[in-house]
Amino acid sequence: MDLDKLLKVSTLAGKIMLESGAETYRVEETISRICLAFGAHTVDSFVIPTGIIVTVTYYDEVSTLVQRITSRGVDLHKVDLINDLSRKIQTESIDIDDFKNEIINILKENRYSRLVTLLWSSIAAGCFSIMFGGNIKDFLSACLIGAAIKIVVIICEKLNINEFFINSLSGGLCALLAIILVQLNFANNLDKTIIGSIMLLVPGLTITNAIRDTIAGDFLSGITKASEAFLVAVSIAVGTGAILSAYINNFS
Repeated sequence: MDLDKLLKVSTLAGKIMLESGAETYRVEETISRICLAFGAHTVDSFVIPTGIIVTVTYYDEVSTLVQRITSRGVDLHKVDLINDLSRKIQTESIDIDDFKNEIINILKENRYSRLVTLLWSSIAAGCFSIMFGGNIKDFLSACLIGAAIKIVVIICEKLNINEFFINSLSGGLCALLAIILVQLNFANNLDKTIIGSIMLLVPGLTITNAIRDTIAGDFLSGITKASEAFLVAVSIAVGTGAILSAYINNFS
């Protein structure tokens, strides 16, 4: 058995899942399932949001790999595909090279187009404003602001700008555009418009995963993700609060 190849393939699968928003325990479970399905005797995996460590044994042969995770996003479709593939190899005989090709194909899969992402981000922002008590004018205004925020986020991510700054900038832009639209009478409720638009920036998946990891006993990952969610919330508050404070103190 080529332990190094098995180790690299299983860790690659775990890396894709972790970068796509999977919970820590799910990544560890998937890595173990893959290695055991291909004949490894024991598997020990340690996963945190910023790294993966896997050790595999086969008789007296031991192999270990450390994989650094530098980017994290949300692509639950990839998580679902790899999760299904890891279960498939437990019931079907698949060559490890074919399995690797399947993993690479999943990695190369394109997400939704920028236009589709922009459209649904816009609609989501508008729907949140309605959910929080806004009217049709607030809905349309939040849709416009949501689209603007998504464009800014995409541009900033291409430039590899720090996430704290991206959220602060987006929060400030949200408040500024909401104030302008209210002053022009395109929106009625400043608070509902801002709240609806800013929901696009709220780290809902990170908060959920922090709770699920903590419940599963992965306290380090839970605390790390909770801290990340807290910092995101602070960055949003800094950007939004700065613009609202300047507006209230100088124009109200």
